[in-house]
Amino acid sequence: MEAPPEDQSPVGVTAETEGRNHGQELKASDEAIAFMSSIEPAELVKCLFPDTLVTVSEGGRDLGKFSVTLEFAHRVQQPCLLLHAQSHGSIDDFPCGTTVTAYLTTDLEVLEEDYHEYVKLQGQSLDRRCHMVQHDGQMMISKVTTVGEESTKENVTYPMCVLRGLVTEGSSLLLMRLIALRKKVPEHMTFVSLDQRLHVIHSTISGLGLKQMEVGSEILEVFGVERIIHCVEDSPTTWHCYFLDDGHLVSRVQVGSPVTMRLLQLPSKIGKGFQKIPLVWEEDMQMRSEFLDRKEELKAHHTSYLRRHPEIRALISDFLQFLLLRKPDDVFQFAREYFLPFASHSPPENNAQSP
Repeated sequence: MEAPPEDQSPVGVTAETEGRNHGQELKASDEAIAFMSSIEPAELVKCLFPDTLVTVSEGGRDLGKFSVTLEFAHRVQQPCLLLHAQSHGSIDDFPCGTTVTAYLTTDLEVLEEDYHEYVKLQGQSLDRRCHMVQHDGQMMISKVTTVGEESTKENVTYPMCVLRGLVTEGSSLLLMRLIALRKKVPEHMTFVSLDQRLHVIHSTISGLGLKQMEVGSEILEVFGVERIIHCVEDSPTTWHCYFLDDGHLVSRVQVGSPVTMRLLQLPSKIGKGFQKIPLVWEEDMQMRSEFLDRKEELKAHHTSYLRRHPEIRALISDFLQFLLLRKPDDVFQFAREYFLPFASHSPPENNAQSP
């Protein structure tokens, strides 16, 4: 995932800001807006497949994995796309990773996105979490940066008119996949993005043309896309990505970094679209939401049942009191003998089946 510059805000501070002044001056280009508006449903259907790459060092050492999944979903009864990307591994034997979960409209507008990045250093860890969600024409963004035991919290709100043409960590992955399928990058593709300090910045996308690249045991022609993130106070960050004809990602690298993400084997035509991707469900917004909904549903059913049968609480209370008075060594045998008289209340067919 992208590695924007370090946040220099003082730790232990909470800040709330209604946008950034300089953000009002930055806009996406007409060409970028037109591209996002021109996306057809048929193109999106072709993008519904997983990608899995291996992260390797310059010497070829396996450092971890990078994966992306994309599927149609619903968010608050609104059809959308759900993108989930993970990058987990280690650098210099220190665990690190990034997780992005994004809900996007069919023209790549961000409805909600959750970004989590961590590096577990010896004696001190870095953890960044950023969540953005659309509400009433505003993009509300909250960010928490934790260094060791100290945290910096910041909340920023932007009107959506300022963020027209926004490309985030999540939506950029789908955007470049769509460009690769078209095999052409329009000129003057300038979007707006957000840096680590939540400033509105520009990001540009251009084509790198065709080149030959080794994938497994084959030499294939791939199409390159360059993304440059123009930070406000730091040097630009540049990413080079190469894709197969069908949109599968072959290589992803941050220019200047010794780490490369590579596709080691061609996707299986038979199992295409059904590749198993590791998923940290606690960090997946859709799965976490479904889990919480199901949890509340079961809790309500159980509470309702207990309310209809108050004898359950009385029965359990009596048993526990009797158990604590007797304090038997064999609790199971004691429970069997205690509840044995209740067997007479069982339906006849159940008694007939008892040994």
